[in-house]
Amino acid sequence: MSAKPIPDVVPDVLSPGTIGPLTLRNRTIKAATFEGRSDGGLVTDSLIRFHREVAAGGVGMTTVAYCAVAPEGRTQYHQIWMRPEAVPGLRRLTDAVHAEGAAVSAQIGHAGPVANPRSNRMAALGPSRRFNQLGAQLTRAATEEDIDRIARAHGEAALLAVESGFDAVEVHLGHNYFASSFLSPRINRRRDGFGGSLDNRAKVARSAVRAVRDAVGDRIAILAKFNMDDGVAGGLWLDESLQVARWIEADGSVDALELTVGSSLLNPMYLFKGDAPVRDFAAALPQPQRLGVRLLGRAFLREYPYRDAFLLEEARQFRAALGLPLVLLGGITDRTVMDLAMAEGFPFVAMARALLREPDLVNRISRDGSARSLCVHCNKCMPTNFSGTRCVLA
Repeated sequence: MSAKPIPDVVPDVLSPGTIGPLTLRNRTIKAATFEGRSDGGLVTDSLIRFHREVAAGGVGMTTVAYCAVAPEGRTQYHQIWMRPEAVPGLRRLTDAVHAEGAAVSAQIGHAGPVANPRSNRMAALGPSRRFNQLGAQLTRAATEEDIDRIARAHGEAALLAVESGFDAVEVHLGHNYFASSFLSPRINRRRDGFGGSLDNRAKVARSAVRAVRDAVGDRIAILAKFNMDDGVAGGLWLDESLQVARWIEADGSVDALELTVGSSLLNPMYLFKGDAPVRDFAAALPQPQRLGVRLLGRAFLREYPYRDAFLLEEARQFRAALGLPLVLLGGITDRTVMDLAMAEGFPFVAMARALLREPDLVNRISRDGSARSLCVHCNKCMPTNFSGTRCVLA
């Protein structure tokens, strides 16, 4: 597919937009942010209220995060993992969102080396052995059998998403989770057919989305959250990520890409521009992690200045190279920035922190085009994912 030109007629962000077989009532998406409301790895009433409130607030689609495709693929024990026992709760959630007129997507994936093995009571998997600071254990190098199993699990999870009433799935290919860690030259030190060349390192990501497409066809929309760069020395960078995106587009496996950056494993704040709330993170953790964050947190949680549309410059390079619909993430807070995204050829925008502060922000913007988000990018919402993700200022 050739690159998509900038549209002659710029769409209204509040007009309907199509992703594969799915038409959204408008072009705004609630980005996936772990909600901390899934005790026992199952849907709770609190999780349903969280997404229903966002749906009632006007978004075109809300994204449930994070739905692991395997139990060891959770970042922590209380995340949802896709299994038949989860379907009734997920169906209640999708029905609640649909009742508010919005669509709903399930973010599916495998956390890989970002998983907390101590919390999960299962070894974390990655491309190579490495020390896992989350659980103070070694990450186990995935075998070829593991890789095949995890690819199949993506397809099985997508089928469960269909059964649960989801309109879309978003396959997690970012933030140095399993597929993203294989793409990273820094993390992936393998010498077999899954390491070395970019073609080899891309096999895991391509097989995951291929398994989803083969499982569900065109019954629901398929998006992928895709790293443009890892934000770490020696990690994935734009030249290689652009090529992988071209391959995924040529494979016909996805209907859209949501562009992101950063490494939950090595540099999480590279995506979350703004303040780095080290003290708040430390206070939310048990010992000895609390002491470790207090002593070393500034080295891990670096600060990057916030600006509106902060991923636009990199995303433009993907817009120029691809024909796929692209979702612009990062610093989408008001109508002006939304209109800029549309004018630049991005047919959808995704928001996270702004909707934590104001779940009804889209409705407010639809009533008043000059309305601005109240989010101050303090990032104090981030440590709350241990106890129910929320804006501490709301």
